[in-house]
Formats: sequence, structure tokens, C-alpha cells
Amino acid sequence: MDMMQIFTIIISLVVGFAGGFFFAQNRFKKELAKNPPINEKMIRAMYMQMGRKPSEAQIKQTINAMNQYKK
Repeated sequence: MDMMQIFTIIISLVVGFAGGFFFAQNRFKKELAKNPPINEKMIRAMYMQMGRKPSEAQIKQTINAMNQYKK
């Protein structure tokens, strides 16, 4: 193997890994946007398990607090 073939293989691997990483990251973000990990129903159930009846304001406040860390 001469230097040009080795250089081509190394560049191809780097480009492939970088492209795969960005593709996977983009796909993961889209999936999270379509299927958020926690929704209002889950938060309501969490409050009920703690023995509290949440108000809509508490639920919205919890959602806003979680969305603040998502970005």
C-alpha cells in the first residue's frame, strides 16, 4: 500500500464516523421531539403517587422547569 491509499482510508473513516455521529444525533433529537420522555399525564401520576392532587399551574410549572433543561 502506498501513502495515498492509506490516506484515503483514514479520511474515509473519519468522514464516515463524523457523518454517522451527526446523523444519529439528528435522528435522536427528532425522536425526542415526537415522543417526549415526560408528559402532563406522567407528571400528574407522579404527584398522585406522592399523595398530592396537583393543580394545572403546578403541572405547567413542572413542565416548564423540565423543558428549560432539555435545550
